[in-house]
Amino acid sequence: MQDIKISIIDRAGVEHLVDAPTDMNMNLMELVRSHELAEEGTIGVCGGMAMCASCQCYVLTDHELPEMTPDEDLMLAEAFYVQDNSRLGCQIQIREALHGLKIQLAPAD
Repeated sequence: MQDIKISIIDRAGVEHLVDAPTDMNMNLMELVRSHELAEEGTIGVCGGMAMCASCQCYVLTDHELPEMTPDEDLMLAEAFYVQDNSRLGCQIQIREALHGLKIQLAPAD
C-alpha cells in the first residue's frame, strides 16, 4: 500500500479525507501543508523541529502512535490549547498503520 486515507478536521471545523503517501517520508504537518488545510504561515513555522507547536493536533482515533519524544513533550508543556490527545503533527510520520487516522488541528491563536 502506498497511499492511505487520513481524516483531517481543519481550524474552521471542516473535515477533509485526504490521500497520504506512505512512500515519501512525510509527516502529518507536511500532509496538512501539502493539502493547504491551514493558512500559510500558521503551521510548521519551525520547519518540523518540534520547536513551535504550530502543528499541534488532537488525535481522535485509537491508532497506535510513536512514543512522544522528550522534545515534543516539552513543547506541548508550553503550548496553548493542549489536551490529553494533543500531539505535534511534525513528529508523526505517515505509515500504513495510520490508515483511517482522524485528527483535528488545534487553534492557531
